[in-house]
Amino acid sequence: MKFDSYYISEDIKKNLHQLGFKRPTDIQFKAIPSILNGEDVLAVAQTGTGKTAAFAIPVVDKIHRFKSSKRSYGIKCIVMVPTRELALQIGEVFKSIAKHTKVKTFTLHGGVEQDAQISKLQDGIDVLIATPGRMFDLINQKAIRLEQVTTLILDEADHMLDLGFIDDITYIKKMLKQRHQTLFFSATLNDEIRKLAYSQVKSEAIRIQISPKDRISKNVSHFVMFIEMDDKRFFLHRFLADHADAKVIVFVRTRVRAERIVKAMQRLEVNCQSIHGDKDQTERSDVMQSFRDGALRVLVATDVSARGIDVPDIDFVINYDLPEKVENYVHRVGRTGRGLRKGEAISFCSLEEKPLLENIQAFIAKPVDVIKVTKKGYDEIIKTPEHIEQDLKALVAEHDAWLSGSGKKKRKRRKK
Repeated sequence: MKFDSYYISEDIKKNLHQLGFKRPTDIQFKAIPSILNGEDVLAVAQTGTGKTAAFAIPVVDKIHRFKSSKRSYGIKCIVMVPTRELALQIGEVFKSIAKHTKVKTFTLHGGVEQDAQISKLQDGIDVLIATPGRMFDLINQKAIRLEQVTTLILDEADHMLDLGFIDDITYIKKMLKQRHQTLFFSATLNDEIRKLAYSQVKSEAIRIQISPKDRISKNVSHFVMFIEMDDKRFFLHRFLADHADAKVIVFVRTRVRAERIVKAMQRLEVNCQSIHGDKDQTERSDVMQSFRDGALRVLVATDVSARGIDVPDIDFVINYDLPEKVENYVHRVGRTGRGLRKGEAISFCSLEEKPLLENIQAFIAKPVDVIKVTKKGYDEIIKTPEHIEQDLKALVAEHDAWLSGSGKKKRKRRKK
């Protein structure tokens, strides 16, 4: 079935055609009809399967049709997301699908001044994509009104739970006075998420689960290399040098490590930038735009940013540090192999990280292929310019010492 066959606005069909959307993905095929019918939906699907469009297409169509027949003001749909990057990503999808329609969308998040956001809200917004913190700030300031909201979407609900947003979700549900539709989307479904989901959707909600046995996309190949912790930067440099034209995202455990890796690679003349929570929103947005445009080919990121990175042409994901939470492995590797593209995920595993690797393999229910490195090959890789410079300094010092010693011997011979 093609999108041309769907009972949706012709303007939206044109937008989908321009975006290259011809046929719906599995999650879109199963979710769109139920959402158009006004049913609550609980959907679980892997990253990279088209979840955002699965709810954006029917929501935009419903609002567009409603506004075409009636004059209406006020927010009709709220999309709650856990991170700024994800909010911006989803906002772009809504904006593209709503092009040439009467539907106005707006992305709301922290890290920027409120005044411009309040002014935009006063212009009239139909779809609000928001992170909880800033949204509740403006609700308390009476800048956001909820009387007209008929659809509430909770996206990446598992991550929202991890970040402690469950009280915010419950609170916003209580604030929505009129009957509304709830769409609950998540990449994973454990007992906690299931409990949260069923507390938010109606009992007769449509449940959709795509590839429940496969937690990761079949488009991604997985590999691991066993590397000492202190040698990882040399292997990363060699990999980036050998794949000079590839687009790569490198995941690390902490913000401090992200900055150290960027500085180490920049000293070796590798153009890379980092993205993490310590950077202000303007800088984060600029870095992401450069990465999308291809001006930047290597991005170093922490797990907080993992779900908000939706760049379709990422060739490799490097797990420089293995994640402590196995679910984060799924979200990291989901940045590559999106849509119909193939991708590779390569993990650098040190001796102390082997228990984490075992947990990951148990979670994804399959072994990760090992890339074997001979001792000779290992030694050659860690012989980077940084090591060579140290060796040269050592050689110069040895030479100076030899000259100094030789001079002493000549003076002794003269005295004799």
